Amino acid sequence: MTKEHTSVLCIGAGPAGLTAGYLLAQEGRSVRILEQDSRYVGGISRTVEYRGFGFDIGGHRFFSKSPDIEQLWRELLGEDFLLRPRKSRIFYRGQLFDYPLRAADALGKLGLFEAARCVGSYLAACCRRYDQPPAHFEEWVTRHFGRRLFEIFFKTYTEKVWGMKCTEISADWAAQRIRGLSLLTAIWHALWPQSDAVARERTIKTLVHEFHYPRRGPGMLWQTTADKIRAMGGDVCLGQTVVALQWNQGSGQWTVTGRSALGETTEWYADHVVSSMPMPSLIGVLEDTVPEPVREAAAALRHRDFLVVALIVRERQRFDDNWIYIHEPHVQVGRIQNFKSWSPEMVPDPALTCYGMEYFCFEGDGLWNASDEQLVTLARSELVTLGLAEQADILDGVVVRQAKAYPVYDEGYEARVAVLRNWLEARYPTLHLVGRNGMHKYNNQDHAMKTAMLTVKNILAGKCLYDVWAVNQDAEYHEESLAGEDQGERWVPRCVS
Repeated sequence: MTKEHTSVLCIGAGPAGLTAGYLLAQEGRSVRILEQDSRYVGGISRTVEYRGFGFDIGGHRFFSKSPDIEQLWRELLGEDFLLRPRKSRIFYRGQLFDYPLRAADALGKLGLFEAARCVGSYLAACCRRYDQPPAHFEEWVTRHFGRRLFEIFFKTYTEKVWGMKCTEISADWAAQRIRGLSLLTAIWHALWPQSDAVARERTIKTLVHEFHYPRRGPGMLWQTTADKIRAMGGDVCLGQTVVALQWNQGSGQWTVTGRSALGETTEWYADHVVSSMPMPSLIGVLEDTVPEPVREAAAALRHRDFLVVALIVRERQRFDDNWIYIHEPHVQVGRIQNFKSWSPEMVPDPALTCYGMEYFCFEGDGLWNASDEQLVTLARSELVTLGLAEQADILDGVVVRQAKAYPVYDEGYEARVAVLRNWLEARYPTLHLVGRNGMHKYNNQDHAMKTAMLTVKNILAGKCLYDVWAVNQDAEYHEESLAGEDQGERWVPRCVS
């Protein structure tokens, strides 16, 4: 067993961990990043390679209203950072509905009677007054869009994603992920398009019409970041699972133990630990007396797992969307990515394309435990059932599983996170939680990066300048700047004592 010292040790080489490592290395800090995956960096934002085809673990748009995030992306990739058109639709009753909504498209495909029901339901919801905040996801969406639109465009897909009824999902998830979307606004913008400048300033992320994307997928960005960290003297260690974390209160130093796939253990000393590992896993490796309420809170936090079946298919121009949402209840697939539409370089042969059939599951359930052969057979069958391919045109397939892909916002999750956060912050002043799983927040990639950026500022300052937990709490952190402040530094609430 060897022992090495580093200024900052980051757990996880996803967007948050790599962003923190890169910015710290730029400032001359010694940095080490431990990643349990033995092949890829990027976490859920990695790009998997199979026979020359590249595919994401879910599609990852690169769009942010935070200039410093976009500047960092361009700094890292330069000309390899492509501008791509956004196209996504909803597959419902055998038809593809434009999303964002277009009035003529929706009216024509729903029919006048169904369209009138949707508009009437929406207007009725707008006229109602509510004394209490919404209790769950279903109530939040129904208040904002009406009962009929909830049933058509939200219920089936949402329950596929989360594996639970919409009444069991916290309203927080809807408020965070669908925030600012208005049916009337969507139809207005579809009928009367705005100038590019105005649209960019006013359009919310859900409706953005174009985005940047690395030429060979998001993994290209994160591999470049890892290479640059190494070039600056940092270390990115693959195949290292953190199995123990011990804090010495006297010295203020951390001892971090990693285990390789071969079972070899290595110890490192660090002044700071930046963790993007899931909060329950973090509690599990702490070598400390953890109070029972904290352990119970950690054990009760849930994650939704995910797998993608990438199918190589002859190009028949069935659809050219980046992705489509599948609202059909008779198939298990929830979303289908078309990676050729993300970037043509993801597909080595122009006569072929690659579809990512995405399934949402819980680790250990029937889908997760199915063999790769069974999953490829299922994906092939469902693609044909949906009318998006012929069986003879599907040439090959491969399965990738992703555990703990999505933090679950169920009833009581927020209180459990608060218990963990409060205890960790009081106990360990040099432990910093970042990213989606590290904070149990359903953040986008740019939000995860922003938590890392602000954490780096706090570490360099030696005190808490910014409240990292305010990122994505509301839209203000990346839409407003303080008067006289540099436009690259966006407003985030200061830490409170």
